[in-house]
Amino acid sequence: MFLLHRRLPLLARTTFLCNSMEPAVTTTATTSSLGGSSRLAALAQQLRMYKPPPSSSFDEAEEMQADQESAGKVVSQVGFQESMTPVPKDPERFRPKRAAVLICIFEGEEGDLRVILTKRSSRLSTHSGEVSLPGGKAEEDDKDDGMTATREAEEEIGLDPSLVDVVTSLEPFLSKHLLRVIPVIGILRDKKTFNPKPNPAEVEAVFDAPLEMFLKDENRRSEEREWMGEKYLIHYFDYRTGDKDYTIWGLTAGILIRAASVTYQRPPAFIEQCPKFKYPKMVEKNTCMP
Repeated sequence: MFLLHRRLPLLARTTFLCNSMEPAVTTTATTSSLGGSSRLAALAQQLRMYKPPPSSSFDEAEEMQADQESAGKVVSQVGFQESMTPVPKDPERFRPKRAAVLICIFEGEEGDLRVILTKRSSRLSTHSGEVSLPGGKAEEDDKDDGMTATREAEEEIGLDPSLVDVVTSLEPFLSKHLLRVIPVIGILRDKKTFNPKPNPAEVEAVFDAPLEMFLKDENRRSEEREWMGEKYLIHYFDYRTGDKDYTIWGLTAGILIRAASVTYQRPPAFIEQCPKFKYPKMVEKNTCMP
């Protein structure tokens, strides 16, 4: 059930484990107001039609078997779509904090679709030096996830929210400590209008990569791990631009695989293998996994 198998229908191969939450974003601009190529205009229209598919069901008996320690270990190692965890099954027991990341897509000079990424500052206390998407925790004044993602992107890399056409959001992912991360897709219609200004306290570098690479088996490696008898894979994508080498993995890689699948409307060329989460019965109301 938890393998994305090639025999499944085209979209089902990447969507049958997704959450039923509707995109919690408000579009910020129209196609005509931002200009850009006809391809980006068509993509924006396509993505506005996207709706996260129904969530998968869980086996009640098996959900009650996990323990808090092992469940927390898996969550801390790699991000998963929230529908694959016990959170949507019993929201009263799990109240994760909300965050959003911006998947900012633009058209490269060769006509390919590219996404803006950052390398986190080596001075940060968590995930220092890792590749991530711009984003962060929601604030009380944020009216929706689109505002959270674009506000954080402006703070981190100087991306003016008025340049980004927010078109949709994907189903939530869970990060370390059960932080609920909403991937927000935005279109940057004119890359030349964006002059990166990384905040040195948070960001060491700003770069971009082809979105389609997250559907390909090239420059990808994986690490197999096991949790409660269930084997799963952590995916790593190696990418070189100029004289810099980057590795995109974990939560960021998982989100980009999903975003690329939705954008290109096809599954990845490799198998995604994730563990089957069990229900941590020792976790009480309002308690997050470590």
